[in-house]
Amino acid sequence: MKSKRIAAFVLTLMAALACAQNSANSPQVVVVHLDDTIQPVSEIYLDRGLAQAAQIHASAVLIDLNTPGGLLDTTRSMVSKMLASPVPVIVFVAPSGSRAGSAGFFLLEAADIAAMAPGTNAGASHPVIEGAKLGPIMKQKLENDTSAFLRSFVSRRKRNVDAAQEAVMDSKSYTEQEALQLHLIDLVAPDNRALLNALDGRTITRFDGSTVILHTRGASLIEVEPTLREKILDRMVDPNLAVLILVIGGLLIYLEFNSPGTIIPGALGTLLLLTALFALNLLPINYIAVMLLLAAFTLLILEAKFPSHGILAGAGIIALIFGTLTLVEGPIPELRVHVTTAIACGLAFGLITAFLVRIAIRARENKVLTGPQALLGAIGLAQQPLAPRGQILIHGELWQAESETPIGSGDPVRVCAVRGLTLLVERVPATHTSAD
Repeated sequence: MKSKRIAAFVLTLMAALACAQNSANSPQVVVVHLDDTIQPVSEIYLDRGLAQAAQIHASAVLIDLNTPGGLLDTTRSMVSKMLASPVPVIVFVAPSGSRAGSAGFFLLEAADIAAMAPGTNAGASHPVIEGAKLGPIMKQKLENDTSAFLRSFVSRRKRNVDAAQEAVMDSKSYTEQEALQLHLIDLVAPDNRALLNALDGRTITRFDGSTVILHTRGASLIEVEPTLREKILDRMVDPNLAVLILVIGGLLIYLEFNSPGTIIPGALGTLLLLTALFALNLLPINYIAVMLLLAAFTLLILEAKFPSHGILAGAGIIALIFGTLTLVEGPIPELRVHVTTAIACGLAFGLITAFLVRIAIRARENKVLTGPQALLGAIGLAQQPLAPRGQILIHGELWQAESETPIGSGDPVRVCAVRGLTLLVERVPATHTSAD
C-alpha cells in the first residue's frame, strides 16, 4: 500500500514537472496593434514592442495593422527598426475592413512575413507634400527616392518589385487576393491564431540573410498595451484637437492678462498652450502658416487700437483661418486641420480676441478719477446757505463748498472745480434732482 502511494506521488510530480517544462518551452508571440496614423507616437509604441520581444526571446512579433498612412520620415525609421529586429516580424492587415494605406504599405512589405485578412486592401502609397506645389524635377526626385526606398527591402524579401512600385508611382491599391497573386504578401488568414498556425514550421530568410524556422502553433500571445503617455500623445497628435487646445489656452492666458491675480486661467492656459505646442512639434509644421497666424494677431490688435470699421479685424480673421487650415502639412487628411475646425477656431478666436483687446485698450485710455476730482460735474444739495461758504451733501457725503453767488439751503448745486478739500459749486435749475 505504501509503495503504491509513493508511485502515485512520483507520477504526479513528474506530470507537474512536464507541464511546467512544456509551459516554459511554449512559443511566445508579442502582439502590437497599429490602428491609427503613422506618426512619432506609433514609432515609440512599435519600438517598445520590438524591444520587449527581443528581451523575452519571443518566436515572433505580430503587428496587427490598420492605418490610412502617415509621415514618410516616421515610416522610414519604423522600417529600419523592423529590418534590424532580432525577432522575426509578421505584419498582418486585419481585421476585415482594415487597410494598409500609404505608409502602411511600406510597413507591410518590410516585414519578414506579410499577411492580410479577407476583405482588406493595401497600397496607394504615392508620396504627398501637402501645401506645396512641386515642380516636375522635384516631384520626380521625390517619387524616385521613395520608390528606391521601397525597392531596397522588397527585393531582399523576394517579393514583386514592379507591383510594389506601382503602388508608389501610380497610387495603385490591391485587395488581399490581388496582393497574394502578385506575390506582395505571403498568405491570407482570417485571424491571428489561424495565421500563426499556418506559419508554424515555415523557414524564412531574414533581411540579413540568415534563416529561421518559425514555431508559432499554440503560441502564447503577449499583448503590448499602449502606456498612458502614449495614449495621451496619440490623441494629441490629432491636429484638430491640438489646434483647439491651442486656441483655448491662448484665450485663457489673455483672460489672465486682463484680470491679473486670478491665477487659474493663466495656469490652465499655460498648461494647454504648452501641451498643444508639444503635440504640434510632433507634426510637420508649415512655417508660412505660422507667419500668417502672427500677422492675424497683429491685425486684430491694430483693429482695437485704430478702429477701421472692421476691415482690419476681418483681414485678421481671414489670415487666422488660412493660417490654421495650413498649419500642419500632413500627407493624408487624417493628419491635416479640417476646414470646419479652421473656420470655427478662426472665427471664435478672432472675434473674442478683437473684442477683449478693444475693451482692454479703452480701459487703459480712460482716466481713473479718485478723491475730490471724481466729483467734478456731480449734483448735490446745499445743506445750509452758501454765502459764500457752507456744507453740501453729495454722494452721501458732506463737503465744504463755496459759491460765487448766494445759494439757499436745499438748492441743487453742481461741482465746477476743486480747491484743496473745498468744492467750488454753482446753482443749477430746480428741475435737476440730487445725486443722492
